[in-house]
Amino acid sequence: MLRPPLSRPSLHCRCVVVVSSSSVRSRKWHRPSSHPPPHRPFHPDRVRVLKPGSPCPSGPVVYWMFRDQRSANNWALIHAAALAARSHAPLAVAFCLSHRFLGAHARQLGFMLRGLRLLRGRLAALGLPFFLLRGDAPDALPGFLSRLGASALVADFSPLRPVRAWKDALCERLPAAVALHEVDAHNVVPVWVASGKLEYGAKTIRPKIHRLLTEYLVEFPQLPPPAVPWTGEAPPEIDWDELIGEVVREAGEVPEIGWCEPGEEAAMEALMGRKDGFLTKTLKLYDSDRNDPVKPRALSGLSPYLHFGQISAQRCALEAWKLRKSCRQPHYDSLQGAWGWARKTLMDHTADKREHIYTKEQLEKAETADPLWNASQHEMVYHGKMHGFMRFAS
Repeated sequence: MLRPPLSRPSLHCRCVVVVSSSSVRSRKWHRPSSHPPPHRPFHPDRVRVLKPGSPCPSGPVVYWMFRDQRSANNWALIHAAALAARSHAPLAVAFCLSHRFLGAHARQLGFMLRGLRLLRGRLAALGLPFFLLRGDAPDALPGFLSRLGASALVADFSPLRPVRAWKDALCERLPAAVALHEVDAHNVVPVWVASGKLEYGAKTIRPKIHRLLTEYLVEFPQLPPPAVPWTGEAPPEIDWDELIGEVVREAGEVPEIGWCEPGEEAAMEALMGRKDGFLTKTLKLYDSDRNDPVKPRALSGLSPYLHFGQISAQRCALEAWKLRKSCRQPHYDSLQGAWGWARKTLMDHTADKREHIYTKEQLEKAETADPLWNASQHEMVYHGKMHGFMRFAS
């Protein structure tokens, strides 16, 4: 299905434990039901050192925020704060605004930028400066870090090929004294811990994840105040209205939607709100109605917030746990990522006569003979979100 990335499910395992009460009772868990998730410090296996730095770091630590755009419940930010405290250095947050990353449209970019606008205020309240850099990370970050005299760069984990290429380039371009750490703040169990092989499906990876929940599904520690106040270069003022207007106009082929408010507060409202919160109000519908496309209220509505990291999947799991009364595919973007039997089936039927052959434009405009495809595509275009069951049915 051709759809913008705002509502596309991630291609890695988030492990969000948001299930109905009846599902919880029937599912086997590996944590004693009488004990809440414990409070533990940062797990060392959640971070990977992509590039070592100076053995005696002294400059600021910079958190390059990309995939996890939030101030709360953010393991990458927590790790960056710990590095800064360890070397008695200040901490800053930087975000690189690439030009229409992966062909993003106004719908995605407007939502993201409005969320960042709110995030900057939340970070300022924590005493953390926020720098918005224009351009791809390998072009924007090395000079910025050199100018600050930074000692370490902490990055969000992402399985996407362009982001992995950016990190490879950064390892080559960063000054020798600057370390580069990668933190999986997006998944409950880090992907490099969950499994060492490609998994056939949920039934094979789920038991592996469940066995690790006692280690990783833990309550977040409180983010400590900055060890050293920021006295370096001041972040430039951002005219958010002008920036958002510029980006939205340029990428206006797919317009914005109004039903989904961006930001961390809106995300927690969608999860725990008194009016329409998923866990507080609509969870009772999930078990019976989650696969019924005409009953969208049975679903969480959290996809946009999880996609942009405005809410932590682990926070969702922890809140679901309170209500209890997968390996990365390197060929995710090509047919090489399909299983052998699937590729064989496609090859066996390559020469079959097709009743219809559609162009990309016909598929996007829902001009097909398949009413299910057309209905799903119209829902995506006009509502900005597709029912989860229809993503697979289509």
